[in-house]
Amino acid sequence: MLNRAWIEARIPHQGRMCLLDEVLDWDAQHIRCRTATHRAPDNPLRSHDRLGIACGIEYAAQAMALHGALAGGAANVPANVAANVAADGAVDTIAGRSSRVGLLASVRDVRLVVLRLDDIESDLICEVTHLAGDSLTALYEFALRDRDRSLLSGRASVILDAGGRLKI
Repeated sequence: MLNRAWIEARIPHQGRMCLLDEVLDWDAQHIRCRTATHRAPDNPLRSHDRLGIACGIEYAAQAMALHGALAGGAANVPANVAANVAADGAVDTIAGRSSRVGLLASVRDVRLVVLRLDDIESDLICEVTHLAGDSLTALYEFALRDRDRSLLSGRASVILDAGGRLKI
């Protein structure tokens, strides 16, 4: 039920730039998402008719943003009831919550296992785990996998916009 339209309503990335298709599961520390956008010929991150593995960091960053929107704004909402679904399948937002802007400040210990993503036949699974943080920063561990193996992993630091500190 937490599909692409639901995701687009919660992160700043819209249209083709929204790279995640579905939230598979999440809790206060973790989110796991699925995507098939790496195979799309019109993927906005493609260059020279290919999608390099380093673009997987953007997939992870979007999962971090989504996790922040869910975990940060839904403290009193159970993960399996993160939104109210109407009879027609439309999803309402979590009661009155607005997302905070974050800035990917650094990535560390990045392991690139393959050269590119566009030739991966299976859907990708993006997992991020919140390791530490406060109202100003967040530290995440991330991994991008296909059905058989890890493709990319690392850690990322995010600076959160507490009261409009970031001017983007």
